[in-house]
Amino acid sequence: MDRPIATIAKTKAIMAEFGLYPNKGFGQNFIIEPKIIEKIAQASQADKNTAVIEVGPGIGALTEQLAIVARSVLAFEIDKKLINVLAHTLSDHDNVKIINEDFLTCDLNYHYQTLKQTCDQIIMVANLPYYITTTIIFKVIESKGDFSSLTFMVQKELADRFMAKPNTKDYNALSVMLQHLYDINIVMRVSPNVFIPKPAVDSIVVRFVPKDIEDDIDQDKFFQLIKACFIQRRKTIYNNLKQYLDQDINMILTRVGISAQRRAESLTLDEFKSLYGVIYEG
Repeated sequence: MDRPIATIAKTKAIMAEFGLYPNKGFGQNFIIEPKIIEKIAQASQADKNTAVIEVGPGIGALTEQLAIVARSVLAFEIDKKLINVLAHTLSDHDNVKIINEDFLTCDLNYHYQTLKQTCDQIIMVANLPYYITTTIIFKVIESKGDFSSLTFMVQKELADRFMAKPNTKDYNALSVMLQHLYDINIVMRVSPNVFIPKPAVDSIVVRFVPKDIEDDIDQDKFFQLIKACFIQRRKTIYNNLKQYLDQDINMILTRVGISAQRRAESLTLDEFKSLYGVIYEG
């Protein structure tokens, strides 16, 4: 059996054959530990009824393992230099499609609906470029795709924000939005030593599973409200809402039972929901 792409010997051989150097501008770091790649693929729970969307396949180490367990893999790679590399490294897998496109500008809803025609379960799995992780996640959660799960490798600092609690320095708008939508679990911690080149930070693999949300909250309006409350983190909830709403802010906060002097970082998810209810549902 051929060695996995993620072995250090094969990774270096591929890099030498194609004259590759990880592109810092695209946040490229190649994993050189097969067991980690295999564990990510397993943690995603992809199977032969699953279509996977991957962002930034690199030289195909994770893509290879996903192709083994999933029905199909659709991978977005922005770096033109890697398209021929991926055609070579993944040549044994006819269930992989590589798109040379910036994921941030792609029509994600179109690709989701296309995959949905052949698969009931669509998931996302990726070792996300650290410099645009938050932007990618916002694109995913604001899309119309009903993804069965998201399994992402991110830098530890961001993982801390995903799971942060009120009144902590890491708690922000993204914390509230993600905790509203998902049950969030840490799969594993990943050392910088298993990458070429070594990043300056530790990484965390996080899995997001959608919650059963029974309320009638309009997601777009709710997320706009949350972002508005955090627009200037050190300002009070009253001052931030005053810039967002043309309503009696004191009356709204009184009805919800929230002091005008509190900051957004002190509000719980339930309090944000109550605030939404008074503003949008009366």
